[in-house]
Amino acid sequence: MKENEDITIKRDCEATQIPIGVKITLPAGTLVRLVQSLGGTFTVTTDQGYMVRVEEKDADALGKEIAKPSHSLSSTAGSLDEQVWGQLKTCYDPEIPVNIVELGLIYGCEVIPLAQDGYKVDVKMTLTAQGCGMGQSIAQDAKRKIQNLPGVKECEVEIVWSPPWNPSMMSSTAKRQLRLEE
Repeated sequence: MKENEDITIKRDCEATQIPIGVKITLPAGTLVRLVQSLGGTFTVTTDQGYMVRVEEKDADALGKEIAKPSHSLSSTAGSLDEQVWGQLKTCYDPEIPVNIVELGLIYGCEVIPLAQDGYKVDVKMTLTAQGCGMGQSIAQDAKRKIQNLPGVKECEVEIVWSPPWNPSMMSSTAKRQLRLEE
């Protein structure tokens, strides 16, 4: 997908205003500019200058399709723990083109066998800033993707603030991508 592409919204769709996290409706016919398209979500700017996030379920309103994985996730696609981390790597901050794992936002991830069958996944994550209103949106994206994994019966994604995030928590890959390190 091309970034900085002008798009006319094809039908009314819900979006989340960045960074405050307020839900708005983009009416059909609204002109937007695609800023970022990563992990199945879209960051666009409106003709009024607002930056908003459009979720995967509303890709068609932008005239876009989400590429489905060429393989289905199963027990042969690595351990469930590896699959969970793989899903977390498909979640992005809507303002930063780096996934939440590389940003150092994931503080813990535990896959717990349930008594009956299946697994519960507990994720502890933080945000780059406590005032970020997008936290619930990012956490819901992670939860939805993890819950789609075979065998996952329960999932909780908790936002925590200790220790406070700082740029040193980013991976070297993220620092290079953001040109913070050579």
